[in-house]
Amino acid sequence: MPEVLKAPLVVEFPFTRSLGPVQSAFLTGLRERVVLGVRTGDGRTLVPPVEYDPVTAEEIRDLVEVAPTGTVTTWAWNHEPRRGQPLGTPFAWVLVRLDGADTGLLHALDAPGPDAVHTGMRVRVRWAGERSGAITDIACFEPYDGEPWQPAGAGHDGHFEDLVTGIVAPARLDYVYSPGRAQSAYISALSEQRTVGERCPSCRKVYVPPRGACPTCGIATSEQVEVGPAGTVTTYCIVNIKAGHTANLDIEVPYVYAHIALDGADLALHGRIGGIPYDQVRMGLRVEPVWTEGGRYPDHYRPSGEPDADYDMYKELL
Repeated sequence: MPEVLKAPLVVEFPFTRSLGPVQSAFLTGLRERVVLGVRTGDGRTLVPPVEYDPVTAEEIRDLVEVAPTGTVTTWAWNHEPRRGQPLGTPFAWVLVRLDGADTGLLHALDAPGPDAVHTGMRVRVRWAGERSGAITDIACFEPYDGEPWQPAGAGHDGHFEDLVTGIVAPARLDYVYSPGRAQSAYISALSEQRTVGERCPSCRKVYVPPRGACPTCGIATSEQVEVGPAGTVTTYCIVNIKAGHTANLDIEVPYVYAHIALDGADLALHGRIGGIPYDQVRMGLRVEPVWTEGGRYPDHYRPSGEPDADYDMYKELL
């Protein structure tokens, strides 16, 4: 049995968003070392602030300054920080109810170890040395045993010059993916320029790529069946948007992407059609795979020169 494959994968993109008046004031305040909340109609102060009362859905705009000190309400120890997290050494994730607020703010607490953290401990904001108007302007929280904070006068009213009106937040997901036993066998066979599916022991359908179980009968599959290499175009679309500029995606548009039912398979797979003008591709076209040197899967499919398949031969595979 071939080894079950796994590979590290990363999904990453910048998320750009504009800010309304409440979030704009909150982030601008952080840049100026001021923490703002928003007051609801019943007198609660929410930090971080929101634009609508989560209880009544009433629009709220009454900004009020709260303290940079507060109390830990709950916490969890992070023994192995990951890329992009607030601190590079082990730290605690904490919910902090800042003095003057009625809700908790999630952030990092710099502490020497989990034994130094407890619910009810007093903490204060540690400001970042360089601030731009983002939640990272709070570098983290740190233990604090000083006097309770008191705002100067009536506190800040949330009005600033040079407001932060938008942010770009990097989103990234790192994970290890394993395709499982059935698809590992499928991928391993592709490395030998073979296409292998699995047959359901009940309905006898051959699924390519295999799923490890029949999606119709719900029965585990294990009998391997080699299919193709030729197949039939069952349906297709013409792509007019350029996909990208990497080595395997820099394809001139328009091009055709098709469902291809390989001979012996009961499920169509996806593939690009080449070697023929895009406007000559049709349902029933017989095609064969084209492998590039060192390729781990067919680069595209091209006409095989056989007569078109009769519609009745592939109508159940649309």
